[in-house]
Amino acid sequence: MFARTVFRASKVATPSQIARASLPKVARATFTASTRRCTPPEVIAEKEVMQSSYSGGEVQRSTIIVGEEASQKVSPLTQNVYNTMPKTMQSLSLMGKTVVVTGGARGLGNSIAKACIEAGAKNMILFDANQELGDISAAELHEQTGSTIPIDFFKVDVRDAGAVESGMKAVLEKYGAPDVLINSAGIADSNIPAETYDLEMWRRLIDINLTGSFMVSQAVGRALMAENKPGSIILVASMSGSIVNYPQEQSCYNASKAGVIQLGKSLAAEWAKYGIRVNCISPGYMDTALNNVPALDAQKKIWKSLTPQKRLGAVDDLNGLAVLLASDASAFMTGSNVIIDGGYTLY
Repeated sequence: MFARTVFRASKVATPSQIARASLPKVARATFTASTRRCTPPEVIAEKEVMQSSYSGGEVQRSTIIVGEEASQKVSPLTQNVYNTMPKTMQSLSLMGKTVVVTGGARGLGNSIAKACIEAGAKNMILFDANQELGDISAAELHEQTGSTIPIDFFKVDVRDAGAVESGMKAVLEKYGAPDVLINSAGIADSNIPAETYDLEMWRRLIDINLTGSFMVSQAVGRALMAENKPGSIILVASMSGSIVNYPQEQSCYNASKAGVIQLGKSLAAEWAKYGIRVNCISPGYMDTALNNVPALDAQKKIWKSLTPQKRLGAVDDLNGLAVLLASDASAFMTGSNVIIDGGYTLY
């Protein structure tokens, strides 16, 4: 059925939580093969996105063409097809695995979620801070898969420890510890000189990109340990964690992603004894909606000119690597940071 339920975590309050009357509510949308009782959120599929940019007393208007991938069918890997696959290809699948994707309502996270389903994921759970986008994305994904895969969406802001705990508690009650966690939630601030960077902006970005990745990883790691179950955790970092970008100034973003890379290595070292693998994906410049704005046109020309492949990464360019790291084919791979940037960091 399609349900919207509130989950609360029950635990002894810490001093910082006493000031709150209760742990935050976590809104949840669930889609299963038997979803029939209520009509899911309407799936909107616009062909164009109109944009207005105001700067210096002037306005620039532009039209962004919505990619065809937004409405493409997602074909889940079936057991019958899996049974006919060679052993190597089976090891590259996610057959029967439960996957959690943070930042899964849009962009890179949503694309990776679709790839995991095509690779055989049995259950898909999306965490995202945007309620409207999350509901629509979950409904759309359920429709695109032919209503064959259970899809759960939880409105979780990864900065909120209570929301993370409540959401994960609900996941554990329904599915047990997830086999795979993909930490894709993140934001970027750029073109801000370090000497003028606002401290509250700094804290917000670090809390989402670094602290949020830690809290969700910690929750999944604890669950896997409690069930004595192996698992794979993937952190979406950035090449910016290994280099300083040009020409934009973005000290906070670079620092946050460097922290994510080191977090991944540290967790990999600590949790290897539990059979939990932790790896990082570090994308280069990606052609996402966040970068598809007129204000970045001049910089994008520079980015492309400095990239040997002379292009930005497509939204689905990370999918294959994410599936590999989530699958048993990478069973001896942990603590790695894989840069996928079209060759940008070669120079």
